[in-house]
Amino acid sequence: MAWTEDRVEVLKKLWAEGHSASQIAKELGGVTRNAVIGKVHRLGLSGRATPSRPVKRPPRLARPKPRVQPDGSVVAPKVSPSIAAPLKSAEKTAMLATLPPKPLADGEAATILTLRDSMCKWPIGDPADPKFAFCGRKSATGPYCAEHAKVAFQPAKKREKKKSEYSYVRKVAG
Repeated sequence: MAWTEDRVEVLKKLWAEGHSASQIAKELGGVTRNAVIGKVHRLGLSGRATPSRPVKRPPRLARPKPRVQPDGSVVAPKVSPSIAAPLKSAEKTAMLATLPPKPLADGEAATILTLRDSMCKWPIGDPADPKFAFCGRKSATGPYCAEHAKVAFQPAKKREKKKSEYSYVRKVAG
């Protein structure tokens, strides 16, 4: 592929508009991204009118997690009003975090080494903490007891409702 005057003009125009080298190569056809970069360098084209990369978004803030104290009690974190609204499911989790692990026959809580298939595998506490344990109650169906399954799994009716809303939006928009 030869760089004709027309193609060079298109290259200059697209480069000045802020298009990326990949976008310019696709527009011109028959050239690679690297060929475009090399030609831009040889032409000595200056910076762009607009950046080719999207503006970075601010990072998401981590949601506060309840902490298990050495005595086994749970301290719920204070939530600032700015992030209080999206914590509905986290509130359920925090409420269930107050459910202490069921002691086994030896009086200890269930650990990864003592878990069985029929036991609830809901983690309680910080995995780095020596007091970290699992719920250990009898699992209803699946990996969790009935209380923890309510938080872990969404009811089928709620999923079906979301699907029907989505399909309605697609029909209206489409």
